[in-house]
Amino acid sequence: MERSELNDLMAFATAAAERSFTRAAARLGISPSALSHAMRGLEARLDVRLLARTTRSVAPTVAGEQLLLSLTPALAQIEQGLDALAQWRDSLSGTVRITASSYAAQTVLSEKLPAFLLDHPHVRVEVNVEDRLTDIVAEGFDAGIRFHVSVEKDMIAIPVGPPLRTVVVGTPAYFARYPRPETPDDLKNHLCINYRMKSGAVMAWEFDHDEREFAVRTGGQFIANDGNLMAAAVRAGAGLGFIMEQDVADDLAAGRLIQVLDDWCLPFPGCHLYHSSRRQSPPALRALIAALRV
Repeated sequence: MERSELNDLMAFATAAAERSFTRAAARLGISPSALSHAMRGLEARLDVRLLARTTRSVAPTVAGEQLLLSLTPALAQIEQGLDALAQWRDSLSGTVRITASSYAAQTVLSEKLPAFLLDHPHVRVEVNVEDRLTDIVAEGFDAGIRFHVSVEKDMIAIPVGPPLRTVVVGTPAYFARYPRPETPDDLKNHLCINYRMKSGAVMAWEFDHDEREFAVRTGGQFIANDGNLMAAAVRAGAGLGFIMEQDVADDLAAGRLIQVLDDWCLPFPGCHLYHSSRRQSPPALRALIAALRV
């Protein structure tokens, strides 16, 4: 097999995984037009259509899916072989692809990743920030970082952030208008700032008391899908917020916000890095885990 054909097969696998010439070209470091030209050439040489193209996306044909069944594990084996060569070098190298929630990116990665990059100049790290749950195996990521509750049970999960706690807070001006709630059931009489999730559902406020977990659906004037905008509304006195304790620690210490229902808000496991238990972790990923873990 010629080297150019191997490159084209790798490009085909990337395009099939990304379902987009634009995203696949960005991963490969080439232009979308160059990728499209390479795919037309590969299909001409093989005399079979591998990708079905539309104006918005691409997808493997039946023949393309058949090729991927043997091509994907072969490429993965080649990549693992190349990564294994790192043990013969004086310094680590290779690429680590991570998917992370926006919260994990702002807290865990922004704090620890820059130092890792400086310590390992030959390791390339790609981070894709999105809040939807991601199938890291199907989408070609080496690992993901999410809240522990979101991690599938068949994954290896390593803590990379401290335990967290979500607390109910409001301003003194708000509590001058409304009595402080004594139990979560009292929240039905309050204006609550609520979060709209990607699924379209409004997130419930979850509490834990006497070893009993339960969720409360709250109402109010304002619903948003942006945490900063919601926090601004809470700080302005427009309603109660259900916010990460560490994000309002300064406000609580200064008296700008008042915490209520403290006994009902218990800590929970924070951000965890997770990766497949069925794949050997490359050295670069193991080094990154060591740098991030707590």
